[in-house]
Amino acid sequence: MPRFAVPGADLAVELSDEGGPPVVQLHGLTSSRSRDRVLNLDLGRGLSGTRLLRYDARGHGGSSGRAVAEDYRWPSLADDLLRLMDHWFPGEQVHGVGPSMGAATLLHAAVRAPDRFSGLTLLVPPTAWETRPAKAEEYRKAALVVEEYGVEGFVTAGREQPRPPATADAPETRPDVPERLLPPVLRGAALSDLPGHDDIARLDIPTTVLAWIDDPSHPVSTARNLVELLPSATMEVASTPSEVLRWPDRLRDDVARI
Repeated sequence: MPRFAVPGADLAVELSDEGGPPVVQLHGLTSSRSRDRVLNLDLGRGLSGTRLLRYDARGHGGSSGRAVAEDYRWPSLADDLLRLMDHWFPGEQVHGVGPSMGAATLLHAAVRAPDRFSGLTLLVPPTAWETRPAKAEEYRKAALVVEEYGVEGFVTAGREQPRPPATADAPETRPDVPERLLPPVLRGAALSDLPGHDDIARLDIPTTVLAWIDDPSHPVSTARNLVELLPSATMEVASTPSEVLRWPDRLRDDVARI
């Protein structure tokens, strides 16, 4: 498995090269390529005829990382993404896809380098702007739980949270982050927010926003606000697992359209 060095980490990456347009796929907080596959969030499984680059964010999955919260802020993760794109797809426009933290990373990278993206498929965008402070406090408390009770305490606390109906048939999974890195990863998320409204409104990039209902960590309000701000965006909202299973088809259509 190839590895790619960035400041403070080595990233685990994989390239499925079938020719065609370049696509980069990200994952969510505490997840990884393999965990997102289990959670039916691996939209790239429906693609063919592309050059699909998947990777684990620093501190997640097979990638290394430091116990430094600032390393896991979304702008820092966007730095990693742009370095990967410059290495694997130099000078090309890339279609980006990812859920939650991955969607946030893509937006930060697109604000910084809009000409590098041909399109975006953003899944379940996270709390942002007015809903972010409360979620940030939850992350800080969760980091303390890990430090006092370990990953088991974190997983146990997670079982008490309501599950969105669109994930009703998803199996229980554990964080794909080493225990020593989980607190700084969570604190990095607490330090993060989406780019400002004005910056997002300047992104004239074809974008699909895929949301699901009844998830306080990924509220439909964020998706709706993004669609209102982005000049070229559409939105779909899932209520059932079967609707989520159709999302790979939407990514395939997005890439084909571009």
